[in-house]
Amino acid sequence: MDTPTPRIRPELLLLVSIASVQLGSSFAKQLFELAPPWIVVWLRILSSGVVLSVVAPPRLSGRTRLEWRRVLVYALSLTLMNVSFVMAISRIPIGVAVTFEFIGPLAVAVAGSRKAREYLWAGLAAVGVALLGFAPGALDVTGVLLALLAGAFWAAYIVAAGPAAEHWSGVTAVTISSWVGAVLLLPVVLATLSSGTTQWAMQPRVWLWGLALGLLGSVIPYALELRALRTMDRGVFGIMMSLEPGAAALLAWLVLGEDLRPVEVAAMVCVVAASMGALRGSRAAPDASLKP
Repeated sequence: MDTPTPRIRPELLLLVSIASVQLGSSFAKQLFELAPPWIVVWLRILSSGVVLSVVAPPRLSGRTRLEWRRVLVYALSLTLMNVSFVMAISRIPIGVAVTFEFIGPLAVAVAGSRKAREYLWAGLAAVGVALLGFAPGALDVTGVLLALLAGAFWAAYIVAAGPAAEHWSGVTAVTISSWVGAVLLLPVVLATLSSGTTQWAMQPRVWLWGLALGLLGSVIPYALELRALRTMDRGVFGIMMSLEPGAAALLAWLVLGEDLRPVEVAAMVCVVAASMGALRGSRAAPDASLKP
């Protein structure tokens, strides 16, 4: 008699996915010592495209203009979200950046609900943002704006994900998006090289770190999230993904030694609580959380 294969609980898969994404962010910031932020984000996107092309190659032939237009909008949103976020964490702590960024999916969740109490959650999130904005020892303004911009593109990505998924199965839309992003950022990479910043390109460890970033930030989390969603309640999925700011802060502290002040922790708690409350009753919850 065959012994049944033990099934891994979807909650555990999701926690590993969250840890993978945020660990990738900490490693990306660590890589800034060897390569400029623009190069780091390009390496992450490029390596994601290479790996996903092997494990999830998309069907390219026979596609309509509508299908290409939808995946390109999705790709542009995803690329700009990644670029904005990486540039943000080059200026402000990762936990704070993720807290600001999470305003994007929270806004989508609130907008997708017609219940009056959802606006109370939005107010709680606004309190958190206000705590960050007016706390002593002001944060880098450019970094904050970049994090908020990343949140806006995350919201755009959420909206674009549904139409793209109608025509591109599994993670094939992410495969296409990764290559689109890599091509869009190539002129910046070439400009960096022409300016004399070439040391990073000669170091094999930079390329290996880039591969690790693609695996941690895109390939592993997406595979785990898709598997978790097969058996997991989508509302619970959205609520658990609200843990991302806390996970980001914890891993940044462990890997980089980034400390958060009490007021920043309080702000994060406000945003996480607001996200959990809003996503709990929102149909947008799972889509708001899936982010490679």
